[in-house]
Amino acid sequence: MEGRVTGEIDRGLLVLLGAGAGDGAADLAYTVDKIVNLRIFADDAGKMNRSVLDVGGGVLVVSQFTLYGDVRQGRRPAFTGALEPNAARALYEQSLVALRTAGVTRVEAGEFAADMAVELVNDGPVTILLDSRKVF
Repeated sequence: MEGRVTGEIDRGLLVLLGAGAGDGAADLAYTVDKIVNLRIFADDAGKMNRSVLDVGGGVLVVSQFTLYGDVRQGRRPAFTGALEPNAARALYEQSLVALRTAGVTRVEAGEFAADMAVELVNDGPVTILLDSRKVF
């Protein structure tokens, strides 16, 4: 690995963005709205009550098709549920624009389809899965 930094934020969110077959504009809008408005940062009383917009945080978006790795059969993940690369790249790039449009002042990106070493300092006990199609 070369050791170059392609995207970096301070306080904010690391978004591992996976695009699935059939994902489109509605899925992107839902996901971006959730990302910028989830109240997961502590307020003055220590309660999760502030969004990334409220705290002026950044968002680092890293493409992650491996989130669609299906390991229910066999020992090797199948990635057939992932969106094809050209459409996934377009959706990924649209997500960066949509986050900026939604008011995030610092939006950074990884490199699409690259082998990256991602560093994270997880300040708190929160990791959340957002899925625009998951029904509970």
